[in-house]
Amino acid sequence: MKKKLLLSGAAALGLYAPHFALAQDEEHGHPDDEIIVTGTPIAHPEHESIIAAEVLTAEDLASRGEASLGELLRQQPGVSSSFFGPAASRPIIRGLGGDRVSVLDAGIGSIDASTVSDDHAVAVDPAMAQRIEIVRGPASLYYGSSAAGGVVNVFDGRIPNEVPEDGIDGALRTSLSSVNDGVEAAGGFDALLGRSGDTSFVFHGEGYYRDNDDYEIPGFAESERFRAAEEAEEAEHEDDEDHDHEHEEEEEAFGTVPNTAITAKGGAVGGSIIFPDGFIGVSAKISRSLYGVPGHHHHHEEEEGEEDHDHEEEDHGEESVNIDLEQERYDLMGELNKPFLFIDTTKIRFGYADYTHQELEGADVGTTFNNKGYEGRIEFLEKEFGNFRGATGFQYKHRNFEAIGDEAFTPPNITDQFGVFTVREYETENWHAQVAGRYEHTDTEAESVSLSRSFDAYSVSAGLGVEPNENLFLGVNLLRTERAPAPEELFSDGPHLATNAYEVGDPTLGKETARGVETTLHGEYGPIGFTVNGFYTDYKDFVALIPNGAEEDELPVFEFVAHDAVFKGFEAQADADLFSTGGFDVSARAQLDYVRAKFKNSGDVPRIPPLRTVLGLEARSSHIDLRGEVEIAAEQDRIANYELPTDGYTLVNLAATWRPGGEDHGLSVQLRADNVTNEEARLATSFLKDVAPLPGRNIKLTLRGEF
Repeated sequence: MKKKLLLSGAAALGLYAPHFALAQDEEHGHPDDEIIVTGTPIAHPEHESIIAAEVLTAEDLASRGEASLGELLRQQPGVSSSFFGPAASRPIIRGLGGDRVSVLDAGIGSIDASTVSDDHAVAVDPAMAQRIEIVRGPASLYYGSSAAGGVVNVFDGRIPNEVPEDGIDGALRTSLSSVNDGVEAAGGFDALLGRSGDTSFVFHGEGYYRDNDDYEIPGFAESERFRAAEEAEEAEHEDDEDHDHEHEEEEEAFGTVPNTAITAKGGAVGGSIIFPDGFIGVSAKISRSLYGVPGHHHHHEEEEGEEDHDHEEEDHGEESVNIDLEQERYDLMGELNKPFLFIDTTKIRFGYADYTHQELEGADVGTTFNNKGYEGRIEFLEKEFGNFRGATGFQYKHRNFEAIGDEAFTPPNITDQFGVFTVREYETENWHAQVAGRYEHTDTEAESVSLSRSFDAYSVSAGLGVEPNENLFLGVNLLRTERAPAPEELFSDGPHLATNAYEVGDPTLGKETARGVETTLHGEYGPIGFTVNGFYTDYKDFVALIPNGAEEDELPVFEFVAHDAVFKGFEAQADADLFSTGGFDVSARAQLDYVRAKFKNSGDVPRIPPLRTVLGLEARSSHIDLRGEVEIAAEQDRIANYELPTDGYTLVNLAATWRPGGEDHGLSVQLRADNVTNEEARLATSFLKDVAPLPGRNIKLTLRGEF
């Protein structure tokens, strides 16, 4: 099969890597399970994975288009989004986000400031993604404390690992969208530069551009419940003219969500030396974006006197906050498949990044966030010994973070972390057994406030899988993991306007310990395939940001505190090849997911997604594909203090793709209609759910050409 370079201005860019996939199922017309390389150093097909994992291939991604990873993955089973506007949206897995979900760039961290605050975008742009692997549940055994809730591993192909068959492969893609007057474009290629014997030299280049205005919505930006709460508060302050004026200004946000425009661009070059037993390559990448943060305003301390009040009123509304983000990144990747002693394969990965973003309040720089860091890992896959096999790895990462300015709620801090992990497997024709462990040492220091902490974390897991027949796989995994608290949880002390809170850390926090059980069931019977995952996790000293009822700088005080908590739930999905008619193969998909999260002694965990289902129907032919889907989310009324309930919603999406030359030609045109009924939809997982709903009806036209 010819390797394709599929590209999307907001969804897919990079080399399609068929060596990751198993053979195509000719009878039913859909690919078999993809090989998973993220959940464990020892790769497994999806249908033989004890952990709950999923692969999105280049073909999956090519039909989507979003400006952030959170929105790109939001409809996957068990995945939601933090949605702090269309640019700043991180994946949330099973109700866990922030420092508990690790976004990886081909196996190592994104090296940015996205875990510090929900209004900070992830530096891994979905325009670069060619393949994404999602691990639902703790992956801290292989990727450290920041993967305690799950992993999103993005592979972008900027370091080639294969030689293009025709000497050069590439693609161009451009799209237009109506909801935000958006323009998106991207392009990339792999080229064979030359050969020396069995060794090949391959060059990779890519680039993307995105320009979107404020997006449209079907009604008010503020929710009905939020407006009612504001009116009740206004009634208590009838003599406060400043308050009346502020409320009137906010009510004017109708039909669009102000300050949600995005301009983003970036590019990368890479090169690899590819030889019969592996490859070694390097890349350099730069990304730049300027985006608005909705519902985010600079905080003023009120001064006495009419003149000062007038000045505040005049400035109000002019100081919308925009973020100017830039990252330079350099990477090394290699793999050697030449046995040596007891080692069969050696993999290395290293990355260094210099990240900065400035929060612009009008024309002024309010706060600057800088993060310089590097991360490296090496894995040794051992030779098989009978039915036994194993792998061992080492990981080290360094982060030097500082925030300077009005919102420097976390002091400058330096974190160093070292980890060693191992996995042992025993496998027969029908049985799969796995045990794994990790030791991790973390040093965190905030010199300016004379605080430092060190943590030693130990994590273990044991899993058992059985295939009673060739169509069914059942897996059970027991785990105990430890997570060191993030620097923000330890050292924060200041106003954080993105969350409208004065955040206070606790430098005495200890390790967070999770004990849990996960089950997975995969089945395939004729044209029907299904997967069901269930999980139950008991947390000791689960760290959460909780209001304490006090105020500081006219903001409610939220403290990072440790409470015992329980998370439980499930994900289920089924696919069916229904019938063929008129040259079309018709298939259907259904999924359902649910999370219940509660503190043992103090109510519900905040910002948990509700029960949700997604139903899809697709008809494919050699020239035309038609797809429709319905997403239904229930009301979320199991809420924490200071939260408002979130109404349920139903979103309808339609898409049609035309390939003039058929499947063997690289030209395609896609017309998509998202949120066809122009429904108001708000995510319970978002801090901004009551001031920034999801976009309204959007018509998107995309042209893609491959060569």
